Amino acid sequence: MLGRYERGATGGEAKVEYGDGTMRVIKPGTFVRCAVTGEPIALDALRYWNVDRQEAYATPEAAMQRLKELRAAR
Repeated sequence: MLGRYERGATGGEAKVEYGDGTMRVIKPGTFVRCAVTGEPIALDALRYWNVDRQEAYATPEAAMQRLKELRAAR
């Protein structure tokens, strides 16, 4: 869980580096944007991301949609 300091008490969009089961806040903020829908995701609610693409997803459905898009592009 991220503390207030890591999240950034001022709000705004954070820049995050996604790892395997972890994430590191590069630029403090309170949310990131879903790579598929563009909707804001509170850092405390962020559960889905792709390490290789460094993308966040708001829902499991959004993550699956991106996976389908990537497979179709092959």
